[in-house]
Amino acid sequence: MPLNDAGKNVMLDAFAGVAVYGSLHDDDPSTTGANEISGGSPAYARKSITWGSAASASVAASNSPVFDVPGSTTVKYFGFFSASSGGTFYGSADVTDEAYGGQGTYTANSITVSLT
Repeated sequence: MPLNDAGKNVMLDAFAGVAVYGSLHDDDPSTTGANEISGGSPAYARKSITWGSAASASVAASNSPVFDVPGSTTVKYFGFFSASSGGTFYGSADVTDEAYGGQGTYTANSITVSLT
């Protein structure tokens, strides 16, 4: 029996309760959160994510975190963590590659997680 949207919403609300920091990665983070960006001035750091309530088997962030990105970096993945450093890695999403020749910022707009 497949889950209906009510069941999926419960899981997504639980995810949103723990995956409260976003991260950027310059290559596939795999299952561990590998290849997280570092360095720069101002230095790269994970940013907090504020989630709305799940509905219709999706949950969306209510904020758009802005990350500092060091030069000579290409952002390829967005990750989900439980903490601003260390913590538990919950997965990632492939994003459109964005290359930085010099120090810049990356704004994570429209963060949405869905279950199908």
